[in-house]
Order: sequence, then C-alpha cells, then structure tokens
Amino acid sequence: MKKFLSFLAAAVLLCGFTMASAQERVLRVSTDGTYPPFSEINAKGEMTGFDIDIAKLLCKEMKVKCEIVQTEWDGLIPALRTRKIDAIIASMNATPERKKSVAFSEPYYQNPGRFVCKVGASHEMKGKTLGVLRASIFDTYATEKLKNVVKIKRYNAQTDANLDMQANRVDLLFADSLVLEEGFLSRPEGKGYELCLDPVTDPKYFGEGIAIAVRLNEKKLADEFSAAIKAIRASGEYQKLSQQYFGRDIYRITPEGSEKKTVEKK
Repeated sequence: MKKFLSFLAAAVLLCGFTMASAQERVLRVSTDGTYPPFSEINAKGEMTGFDIDIAKLLCKEMKVKCEIVQTEWDGLIPALRTRKIDAIIASMNATPERKKSVAFSEPYYQNPGRFVCKVGASHEMKGKTLGVLRASIFDTYATEKLKNVVKIKRYNAQTDANLDMQANRVDLLFADSLVLEEGFLSRPEGKGYELCLDPVTDPKYFGEGIAIAVRLNEKKLADEFSAAIKAIRASGEYQKLSQQYFGRDIYRITPEGSEKKTVEKK
C-alpha cells in the first residue's frame, strides 16, 4: 500500500511538472542572421551575436522560453504581422514610419549611421556606388536624400554588401556605425577601409533608437520588454554583454563617441 501511495504521489508530481512545462510561455523571436556582430551564422550553422544573446537575457528576465527564428530582413515585419513570429530583435530602429505598423519597446541601444570607404579614397560622393541593406533606414535615407548623388545598390544581407565592397563593386557602405566598425572594419576583411564622411542621426530615419518590435495591438508585450531591458541594465547583465561584444556600453552612443572609439582602435 505504501509503495502504491508513493508511486501515486510521484505520478501526480510528474504530471504536475509535465502540465507546468506544457504551459510554459514561448516567444518566437526573430532576426535575420546576416548583420554581424549583432546576428550571424557560425561554423556550426547556429545564429550567434549580440541580438541573439540580448533576446535570451530578456526572455530569461521575463520568465519565458525564447525560440529564435531566422527571417530575411525585409520579411521581418510581414512575419510579425501574420503571427509567424512574436517579436523582432534585429537592430531595428523605432522610426515614425514603422510605428504605423508595429509597436516598439524602449530602445536597447543607439548609434548613428556611418559610411565606409577605402583608406585614402576621395570623400566626394557624386557618381559613386553606395551599398545599403534593402528595406532598411539606410536604404530609405539614401533613396530620399542621395538618389541624385550616388548610384544605390541594395542587398538582402549586410554581409553581401561587405563582400561587394571588397570586390570593388561598390565605393561606399552605409549602415549602423557598430555594424561597420565591429562587423567589418575590425575584422580581417575590413583591412584597407575606414569610416568616412559625417555621421547621420536624422530622427526622421533613425527614430528614438534601436528597439524591439511587436504587433501593433500588443503594447503590453512591448512594455514587458521595456521593463526587462531596465532590469538587465540594473543588474549589470546588459553592460557585461555589451563589454563582451564591443568593449563598451552601447546603450547610448553619440556620433562623437563612435568617432572616439575608431580613433582609439587605429
């Protein structure tokens, strides 16, 4: 009888554990995997990078299971709106235009847009070919501000734009300063290139900073992410991760700060 009761108790506990596990909240978080050092595919075929690790930290803080889903950049918002994913953590700027279709958390980092060219190249833009990520704020800015100055070449992945820069198919790159500094210039493939021209911070294109996107009617989830961002900064976990990837806290980066970092690295 005692054995039976012990078995029954164990079964109840196991059943309870299974039910609790089955009820675990899951968030499908997406990024594109081609934006080093924020997201990229390693030799094992796994997505790694700052955005991936931030997603895991935030999910842990929110006590939810984080399922990372790779989606091409220009398909991220459509995937969110059609409920294929629940959140975008992909270095996406919270711009006024995007706020018409998605809701955003508070920013989890900020940095200006920068240009990259060959060391010693003329900084005159007229007639040059500019590489940008398709459907990004850099694409929008170039299309509206530079279409009569440069030839714009659009890419589905930032890594493809970087490769074309090396192959002399473009004269300039335009992207996030950190992506260009840490994902290109600081790596072997970035040898012989440098930041050039002035930083770009126009709020119309850069918005409030880089934030987490959720569906427009799920402001509560955006608020949960905002609270989690505050929590991991208060605990120091954010700063530790930022130091690991960038050697500094990227939560608030000004054009001056970005430039200072570049000078120190040379």
